[in-house]
Amino acid sequence: MINIEGFTKRLQKVIDFYGESASSFAEKVGVQRSTISHILSGRNKPSLDFVMKVLSHFPEVELYWLMNGKGVFPKDNKSEVKIQEIEKVEKKIDPPKTENKEIPTSPSSSISTSIQSSLHTSSEKKIERIVIFYSDGSFQNFNENIKS
Repeated sequence: MINIEGFTKRLQKVIDFYGESASSFAEKVGVQRSTISHILSGRNKPSLDFVMKVLSHFPEVELYWLMNGKGVFPKDNKSEVKIQEIEKVEKKIDPPKTENKEIPTSPSSSISTSIQSSLHTSSEKKIERIVIFYSDGSFQNFNENIKS
């Protein structure tokens, strides 16, 4: 259940952060001024459509922070850079169809090159597990058949 009082405070913080008035914020998001007024006064709860419009027009706002107050605002640029780097690597790798597949021995992408160099640089260190996280929240776990 959303705490409407907390939500309104966070929404006001977003509006202030961007230096907007309630009217200009409503215009940028694409809702009526009365919608913003009613949400800020606590009269109405925000709709899912409203929340999605805020997130799409203001990328520094995190959904979890806006809804629950947990997380950070504005988004940490370091986290965003890491996410973009992971997405670039994901585009270079075809996701495996089943878990626990063998790591390719020929370096066909930057990540496999990195893995290969890690495997050959240290005789003491052995890779136990590799986990790949996808943008849809799913992941794949590789913990068997890892060659060194």
